[in-house]
Amino acid sequence: MSASLTMTRRHFLRVAALAGGGMLVELRLEPLAKSLALAADSPAECTLNAFIRITQGGTVTIVAKNPEIGQGVKTMLPMIIADELGADWKTVRIEQAPLDTTKYSNQFAGGSTATPNNWLPMRQVGAAARAMLITAAARQWSVPESECDAASGSVRHAKSGRTLAYGALAEPAAQLPPPDLDKVALKDPKDFRIIGTRQPGVDVPSIVTGKPLYGIDTELPGMLHATFVKCPVFAGKVASANLDEIKAEPGVRYAFVVDGGTALDGLLGGVAIVADTWWAASRARQKLSVTWNEGPTAEQSSAGFAQRAAELSKQPAQRSLRQDGDVDGALKFAARVVQAEYAYPFLSHSPLEPMNCTAQFKDGKIEIWAPTQTPERGRTLVAQTLGIAEGDVTIHLTRCGGGFGRRLSNDYMVEAAWIAKQVNQPVKLLWTRTDDIQHDFYRPAGFHYLTGGLDNAGKLIAWRDHFVSFGEGDKFAPSASIDPSEFPARFLDHFALDASVMPSGVPTGALRAPRSNGIAFVIQSFIDELAYAAKKDPLQFRLDLLAREPLPPPPAPSGGGQPPPAFDAARMRGVLELVAQKSAWGKRKLPAGSGMGVAFHFSHRGYFAEVVRAVVASDGTLAVDRVWVAADIGSPVINPSNAENQVQGAVLDGLAQAFGQEITIERGRTLQTSFADYPLLRIHQSVPVEVSFRATAFPPTGLGEPALPPVIPALCNAIYAATGKRIRSLPLSKHGLKTA
Repeated sequence: MSASLTMTRRHFLRVAALAGGGMLVELRLEPLAKSLALAADSPAECTLNAFIRITQGGTVTIVAKNPEIGQGVKTMLPMIIADELGADWKTVRIEQAPLDTTKYSNQFAGGSTATPNNWLPMRQVGAAARAMLITAAARQWSVPESECDAASGSVRHAKSGRTLAYGALAEPAAQLPPPDLDKVALKDPKDFRIIGTRQPGVDVPSIVTGKPLYGIDTELPGMLHATFVKCPVFAGKVASANLDEIKAEPGVRYAFVVDGGTALDGLLGGVAIVADTWWAASRARQKLSVTWNEGPTAEQSSAGFAQRAAELSKQPAQRSLRQDGDVDGALKFAARVVQAEYAYPFLSHSPLEPMNCTAQFKDGKIEIWAPTQTPERGRTLVAQTLGIAEGDVTIHLTRCGGGFGRRLSNDYMVEAAWIAKQVNQPVKLLWTRTDDIQHDFYRPAGFHYLTGGLDNAGKLIAWRDHFVSFGEGDKFAPSASIDPSEFPARFLDHFALDASVMPSGVPTGALRAPRSNGIAFVIQSFIDELAYAAKKDPLQFRLDLLAREPLPPPPAPSGGGQPPPAFDAARMRGVLELVAQKSAWGKRKLPAGSGMGVAFHFSHRGYFAEVVRAVVASDGTLAVDRVWVAADIGSPVINPSNAENQVQGAVLDGLAQAFGQEITIERGRTLQTSFADYPLLRIHQSVPVEVSFRATAFPPTGLGEPALPPVIPALCNAIYAATGKRIRSLPLSKHGLKTA
């Protein structure tokens, strides 16, 4: 993920008059080293981060530069600009930007970075435009700028009571030199009028009325429809296929073999079928017969990985990720030693909109319409694979019907581009649900072998985790790593984190709250085990851990770059205390078979603590009554409605993962095929989620991801409180538990 924008960069504006009158404001950011060598008005060398258009009629159009994947960024980022601009939100129009790296920067969706990366720059561009409008009005009235203010789309001179609408000021303001962004006056937060208010998503009316917004909705004149069949074993190759028979099927225009390469996130081998309609392509696919060269991955399986992990756990770890104090020595003198083995499975992203992409190749150039989280990376991949310049690749950003990390990879984009080049006609590639589940970049499975030591007072004094994952040598597979500073690191004098890896041909990648979505389950469940072994209240046991004086934070990476955000124990204690208050922790008298569990986790700059209340019936039926969430994501919360929705969605997503989701690998292929055997949460399984935000003085952060990790261990800890049965592997359906 890209690092957050820092103020070591030079900021400057370019202001232009619109044809027919009006004003356009561009925010440019340029690395200082480049800015010394380049002219400030050279658009080819500068990066546009956001812009505003104001017409003489008073219409304010704000561009949303980042992909919208359901996280609300298309509404949230323009809200920041509009507030500092002093616009009337009711009259603001929002446009989705295409991929344009000569104008925009950080055009991606992932890592809950949109807010921290753009909070200050978006405020600055809005404030700069407001300052120019005020200057234009003050000059027209021949009054000092200090006597003027701006709000609701107009500039007002308080002493005389005169006002001028932004539309009337747009053209003269566009002739003014832009202010220095580092010196532009920002609003006092108490004067925010849009930021901090509840606003519906700008796309909601189109969504509920069925207007085309998503990649799957794209239609082009003369467009053909394609399906692409890959080997069920990852990265297998085509040996032979009955192409002549497929070409004779009704509506089929083309059928051909794609050799592809070996990179799992690039163009792999397969058979493309292109037809007049997707239905015709799909019907022909049913008659496709392919002989595959499956390759070595065909020898791998989930059962084999679990067996190998167990073997590695009994051997010395391949390497140490962190070693504080003397863990072995501390364990020898511990009054109580607790050991446990935890595991979690591969998971699929399974967004409701399956992978799709529309592409048109013409005159050596390609134009693409795609629901992607990383359009710039997609452009590079397409250019390299097709052997054309990146400047000959145009990408239009469509709304994504969910991403959750799956659309960080652009394999479907390069497939569509390759097919379009071969047929030289517009082509829409649409994956089936089975394609989507069986050719994912899965959340990696993981295995943890833990030992904890308690002293006579029930205080945790030592911790060891032998983490077994995927990779080769000293490199983890994508999203299969663990951070050496993961809690409770730094909060114990004796702490060890060891790692061993095993090779895998299964593609892996980031799933919502990558790494944290599995690691939190393990760490917070084992902390719960230790609390019960110490005969301590689980929430107080956590507060006691957080009250300890931590070791110094980790240093900056040796190769440069930003160090990981330091875990702030005081902020986590704050959300734990808040969730205890909201859930009435320890004050409720629960009936038999009911229990409450607590967990917390820090990820993506967000501090979250969650409590789950669950009931387990005698027949193993599990029902979740309620979830309480307390969060510290800084201040302000830009759009409270969307923030609550993001948290609630993350919690429900986590519950679905815990209840019954698992990807099983057998003979190098995925066994699951649809939502019938990879179940999403159903409406009747949804539960009330009460969200509370703790206001702090820290700048705002994203929250699409950090709300998910704590709910899974909180649920498992609630099950233990209700039944005395400790859950050490997922999903719950493998433990005789079933949801109503």
